[in-house]
Amino acid sequence: MLKNILLIGAAITLVSFSSLASAERVKDVSMVEGVRSNQLVGYGLVVGLPGTGEQTRFTEQSFKAMLNSFGITMPASLKPKIKNVAAVAVHADLPPFVKPGQTIDVTVSSIGSAGSLRGGTLLQTFLKGVDGNVYAIAQGSLIVGGLGADGADGSRVVINTPTVGRVANGATVERAVPSPFTQGDYITFNLNRPDFTTAKRLADTINGLVGPNSAKPMDAASVRVIAPRDPSQRVAYLSTLENLEFKPADTAAKIIVNSRTGTIVIGKNVKLQPAAITHGGLTVTIAEQQNVSQPNALANGETTVTQQSIIDVNQDDSRAFVFDPGVSLDDLVRAINQVGAAPGDLMAILEALKEAGAINGQLVVI
Repeated sequence: MLKNILLIGAAITLVSFSSLASAERVKDVSMVEGVRSNQLVGYGLVVGLPGTGEQTRFTEQSFKAMLNSFGITMPASLKPKIKNVAAVAVHADLPPFVKPGQTIDVTVSSIGSAGSLRGGTLLQTFLKGVDGNVYAIAQGSLIVGGLGADGADGSRVVINTPTVGRVANGATVERAVPSPFTQGDYITFNLNRPDFTTAKRLADTINGLVGPNSAKPMDAASVRVIAPRDPSQRVAYLSTLENLEFKPADTAAKIIVNSRTGTIVIGKNVKLQPAAITHGGLTVTIAEQQNVSQPNALANGETTVTQQSIIDVNQDDSRAFVFDPGVSLDDLVRAINQVGAAPGDLMAILEALKEAGAINGQLVVI
């Protein structure tokens, strides 16, 4: 079976379903199980600051410990004035398959009272994983996009965030993370947006190329595919699969409301049931009307029935009436916006419609 898979993968070029509407590549809607990044974190010192450092107790302790590591001993009673030093937290993402000797970017953030990290240099900092092992060592000059300035009278001007910076290619990888990618007889695609229909369509697409029962949807989020054990063959095999195109399922009918910013995102599949809304002095009525198109007797045409959406918005105190079946939510939003209603009014109307059962979809407030 595996031999047949390899022959198919080698002989067939990438399949393209360009004729399908909204076709997506497998790699754009899913990720391979086990192929993931890992978080690293460390504690270090930034030196060389132009008087914008800090004099917190833990920074002094770290400074003395650093000097001790170089054979310099300071009296315990001595409190150095180190305004050009800041204690920082350093974090980075270790990409999958990265090898020792390669470099990655790191982010440096002040954890004390430093006013700015601009102009500073990060000293050698060990970056550890969740298992406590050191996977990379960071060091280098910081790039800080923010700016802070203090006046003699205590005033302060801050642009962006001067207490966070980055060191491009600032960490050298010392240890690789073992990957389960080459283990077992299967590879698993995990969907970015779990959906039973999408999982089935993905499995059907792979089976259409490789062969029946080669791919099986395990649940709404994952599809398991039989794969060769040899690493080089598995890479070529996966390269073919991840570039396959198929049509994912339509998105679920959802309305996302951000109550803090007033942002409202409405999915295309959201529909309204017949309803009439009165919000303060705002009255909205939604309905649909069927019209009959009768052609001239000599035109050899056909009589057809057309749908006409009717949305009426009033800002007076008139009564609201219920009409025939409602229209799309998109039309309702446009009608409310035409009269200059605030986002808060729209959010209140959407929540009331959902409670009344007039919205066919899920209302999510974040």
